[in-house]
Amino acid sequence: MELETALEAVRGRGGAEGLERVLGRYNEKNRATFKFDPADEDKRKKLCEGILNILEKDTKTSCQVACLEALRILSRDKKVLVPVTTKENMQILMRLAKLDMTEDSLEDVSNFPVIVEALKCLCNIVFNSAIAQKLSLELNLAAMLCNLLKKCKDQQFVDDIKCFDLRLLFLLSLLHTEIRSQLHHELQGLQVLTQALESSFSIRWTDKYKAAEEHDGSPLSLQETDCAIEALKALFNVTLDSWNVHSENESHQFRYMAAILRHCLLTVGPTEDKTEELHSNAINLLSNIPVSCLDVLINPSTQEETVLKYNGMNMDAIQVLLDFMEKRIDKGSSYREGLTPVLSLLTECCRAHRNIRKFIKAQVLPPLRDVSNRPEVGTTVRNKLVRLMTHVDLGVKQIAAEFLFVLCKERVDNLLKYTGYGNAAGLLAARGLLAGGRGDHWYSDDEDTDTEEYKSAKPNINLITGHVEEPMPNPMDEMTEEQKEYEAMKLVNMFDKLSRDEVIKPMGVRPDGTMTPLEETICQYQTNEQDSSDSD
Repeated sequence: MELETALEAVRGRGGAEGLERVLGRYNEKNRATFKFDPADEDKRKKLCEGILNILEKDTKTSCQVACLEALRILSRDKKVLVPVTTKENMQILMRLAKLDMTEDSLEDVSNFPVIVEALKCLCNIVFNSAIAQKLSLELNLAAMLCNLLKKCKDQQFVDDIKCFDLRLLFLLSLLHTEIRSQLHHELQGLQVLTQALESSFSIRWTDKYKAAEEHDGSPLSLQETDCAIEALKALFNVTLDSWNVHSENESHQFRYMAAILRHCLLTVGPTEDKTEELHSNAINLLSNIPVSCLDVLINPSTQEETVLKYNGMNMDAIQVLLDFMEKRIDKGSSYREGLTPVLSLLTECCRAHRNIRKFIKAQVLPPLRDVSNRPEVGTTVRNKLVRLMTHVDLGVKQIAAEFLFVLCKERVDNLLKYTGYGNAAGLLAARGLLAGGRGDHWYSDDEDTDTEEYKSAKPNINLITGHVEEPMPNPMDEMTEEQKEYEAMKLVNMFDKLSRDEVIKPMGVRPDGTMTPLEETICQYQTNEQDSSDSD
């Protein structure tokens, strides 16, 4: 009923005030509607056309807002966007959103609701329509959004405009690799987006890459948090494939960004969920920054109130990353999306920065004292990570094992001490280190010191399980020789059947530590024996 009434109103029956009133009722009733009746599809298309015809003319602000709200609701339905996604209609919405290349500032505050609603409409339309995505390239939408973002820089009351401008930039950079490249190389997107991110935190700099720490600072507002999150998401898309720094200017840009992200990690949002979302997006972006530029995360500490220091370096941000990692492990689900980014980031930081590695190792792999329990049993961070080494998800298993391996300076004997051979076998097989040794990366030569408790228990530790086991009675002690032979042949036959049915494949280890079928290992061993014989 409201749809038909709204359709009649946009056709000019009832005047401007009647149109505004009718659309207001339609918007209120459908504010939370995301699924629409297929039978009314044609009526909704006609309503879209009628609204755009009205928006093309000069009407008062309140009427424009009502029309744009209705269009935003209708644009949630992909099937009705055909009349909307024309060049002319996109230009109408861009005009209302003040998307142009002029240098005029945003002065008329009364127009801000129109700008916000027009940007919301464009977000929905670009997200739901492939035609609109192509038109955005033709209309140079990304450049105009960057220009609008610059206009917002020194303006008050523009948080909503900035937020939806950033959201639209995120969508465009997500859906178009061309726009991603354009933002990075032509539109100074890194600088514009980084400035937008910085302005969300109101950072006060005390040194080149060091922001003042507000230990009693109030949480960010919801608007500030949302703006920061949208900026982080857009920057993530723009900085994809940014592993290599080719110039001093690029190095400065990434260090400056990392310094802002450090401040972001030490900032809280209005709620715990918003804080976690903010930190999650900051971690994703940190993963794109060249690891050589992440040294700013641990700038030298000059503040006496900072408790978390290591070798004179401030470790507050690293502790936030560790706490975030443990919280994601404790969630127990969505490890690939939620946990692997922070684990990957910490792994690379530990590999490249000695102070970070040593600080994290002291937290995650402290000197062993009690080895009465298996490494995977318990509630410590080490126990939780060792459990992940045998996770069913291959990606999660690999990154958890890699993280612990790097903390152990990629030394096999050190890793086995903390995890046991059984838990580490997957990583060692993949890296060709089953015969021992160490990884490819170089680390400092400082040695780990074992505790007296570990030294005394070491001779009794089961290398497979990684803990001290009570001696078990030997079941063969009371068997006769005939019984032993019978059980041995029974076991051989079972393995033979599994092997012939290709349920299992017997494997051996080459001298270089890699795995190979057992037949090849035996043949190679026999060849080596013959070659080394002293026969004349």
